[in-house]
Amino acid sequence: MEDKEKVFGRLLELIDRLRGDGGCPWDRAQTLETLQPYLIDETHEILAAINSLDGENLAEELGDLLFHVLMVCRAAEAERSISLEKIAGAIEEKMIRRHPHVFAGTEVDGVSGVLENWEKIKAREKKKARPESILADPLRDLPALRRAQRIQAKTSRIGFDWDNPAAVLPKIREELEEVAAELAAGDQRRLEEEIGDLLFSTVNLARLLDLDAELGLQRMINRWIRRFRKLEEQAEGEGRSLKGMSLEEMDRVWDRVKRG
Repeated sequence: MEDKEKVFGRLLELIDRLRGDGGCPWDRAQTLETLQPYLIDETHEILAAINSLDGENLAEELGDLLFHVLMVCRAAEAERSISLEKIAGAIEEKMIRRHPHVFAGTEVDGVSGVLENWEKIKAREKKKARPESILADPLRDLPALRRAQRIQAKTSRIGFDWDNPAAVLPKIREELEEVAAELAAGDQRRLEEEIGDLLFSTVNLARLLDLDAELGLQRMINRWIRRFRKLEEQAEGEGRSLKGMSLEEMDRVWDRVKRG
């Protein structure tokens, strides 16, 4: 197998050539600002590849993300004087500091102990004069479901949480009733708030069941798309279009597709 450092070094050389004099106009034009959408897109494409269980596609998408991360590193070097060596050295030092149970003989009690110790070390590193809120980092740029789950996990570490998954179910029913009430009242602003409460409570249930709400919804969407395409195919096979079918007819075909 080829030396990993050589492979990584060649990739950096490729990026430097693309961004250097006589390189690619597109690569040369990229900045910290312009690269942001590509990082988001590539991350979601990796998630799709993981869920598809397609190893070759996953390798390709991981390569795309690695390329863009290194592009961001080079852009940071050009715009902020932050070298790749400094980036790599800083994360290496931080990971060693935050894993004393691996590198310093500290004893922790399982995964929960690791996470609790991680937060304590992180708080010491920040060296704030005043105690910082556990939600000082509100994770604004995450998708809403993942953001909700991450925030709930943070507050759970200090004991602000439900006792068990079953305890969340009455809350979900309560929120659903409040949605129904606001739907009848016709207040759009309040309806939006209550739907938000319902979604947040549902994320709590997923988290307590050790499920990922964001991935769960993504997989459900993918299943729904597959079923809808089959619905279109069956309608076409009958010489019809969905636009020409009643909702009852489409529901019958949809149920047939689900059973299949």
